[in-house]
Amino acid sequence: MQNRLIELFDIQYPIIQGGMIWASGWRLASAVSNAGGLGVIGAGSMYPEVLREHIIKCQKATDKSFAVNIPMLYPDLDQLMNIVIELGVKIVFTSAGNPKTWTSFLKERGIIVVHVVSSVKFALKAQEAGVDAIVAEGFEAGGHNGRDETTTLTLIPSVKEKIKIPLIAAGGIATGNAMLAVMILGADGVQVGSRFVASTEASSHQSFKDSVVAAKEGDTHLTLKELAPVRLLKNKFYEDIQAKYVAGTTKEDLITLLGRARAKRGMFEGDMEEGELEIGQVSAIIHDIKPAKNIIEDMVQEYNTVKARVSTL
Repeated sequence: MQNRLIELFDIQYPIIQGGMIWASGWRLASAVSNAGGLGVIGAGSMYPEVLREHIIKCQKATDKSFAVNIPMLYPDLDQLMNIVIELGVKIVFTSAGNPKTWTSFLKERGIIVVHVVSSVKFALKAQEAGVDAIVAEGFEAGGHNGRDETTTLTLIPSVKEKIKIPLIAAGGIATGNAMLAVMILGADGVQVGSRFVASTEASSHQSFKDSVVAAKEGDTHLTLKELAPVRLLKNKFYEDIQAKYVAGTTKEDLITLLGRARAKRGMFEGDMEEGELEIGQVSAIIHDIKPAKNIIEDMVQEYNTVKARVSTL
């Protein structure tokens, strides 16, 4: 398997692990990279010194390429960027902000920059800002999501039509056949989030992993659009949100209900009732927890098998 994304990142397979908060520490990132994909440390849930520790441990655990994902809506942004540069990280994924803010700064220091978008409009802005590749994330994805609610099946060909740089598809991808489907639509590779939450190496709580495996169709929903749209697994906290809407909520009411560290409480500490449980629709077809290496091997094997079958149609 060879394409421009594989060449850009110097990886074996065009499979990128999502930089998910409370799941994507150095253990998962290094395991994915060692298995031939691109592991990503999710800095969104990390204080600067915690990020430093994870990068150093990842560098010791793998000699392969890995990246750091930095959402631009978090504090300490200057410190996070400086740590990435100081420690020689070669690839940075940015999200949740204007790509013009940091792209030139990072590229001038020899860093490959990828930006995550949820629409054609923002894909064009990212390309104009000079990023090296784009992740286009569909409405199916877990965590914070796009306001336009464009599905991956529609988003990928729409973005592909307008951009010239490598395109990574995200949202609803957990299998080799889904990987093949979005690559046929024009993607150069895939970003996989929810499937890696249900991995041995993910730093998320075991109870959260078990809930992902137990999820059925319809068990997730996009909500909190007044703040930042987020796809959640339904639990008591989710039902409390819905009750607010029924009663006629305000943005301030939602902020009060959300409070602080709600995602950490659920995904990292394992409070399945009061925690915020961010996961994608594809959780409905995730049925086990296994090592990242096995996840990648299964995806690649299925990709090749289905590609051979499709070629005979």
